Amino acid sequence: MRKLIYGIGVSMDGYINDRDGNIDWTDPDDELHQFHNDRYRQIEVSLHGRRLYELMAEFWPHLPEDAPPIQREFGGLWTAKPKVVFSRTLTEVNWNSTLVSENAVEEVRRLKAAGDGVMEVGGASLAASLIPHGLIDEYQMFLVPVALGGGTPFFPLLDKRIRLRLVETRQFDTALMLRYLVE
Repeated sequence: MRKLIYGIGVSMDGYINDRDGNIDWTDPDDELHQFHNDRYRQIEVSLHGRRLYELMAEFWPHLPEDAPPIQREFGGLWTAKPKVVFSRTLTEVNWNSTLVSENAVEEVRRLKAAGDGVMEVGGASLAASLIPHGLIDEYQMFLVPVALGGGTPFFPLLDKRIRLRLVETRQFDTALMLRYLVE
């Protein structure tokens, strides 16, 4: 069965974006960016909610030629990587993406059962719909030293506790990675 990872930049007070939806405070330095590039190479399938897909599709396929090499590398990885986009409002997706408009939970169960590699879920709303069903196997929090005071939380409100085991920490100049497995 495929493993599903939820990893994203998180403020010290637990938000993945600010009250206006901005994520500009998560800009990685080169070391962290290279870590994300290397990590993304290991992902077999990337799962996106509509908002994250639109944000990524607006930026990564359209990098200027003078963009830093590390960004161009990720742009190439992102456009080539198989993606499943979950949206009830989009009518088409591009860049090696498949659109799913119904029952994200069942589709993710099917995708997990269809292989033995690694998938990632991007976007807090999509992750929030999967967490209560026990579909996330690993959480990777990239803690950024900023407090936002509000925004979209990393975890949704939960009906029951999720027991996690810390298996790795890694310090970068711009963030601290905390990697947890679900027990």
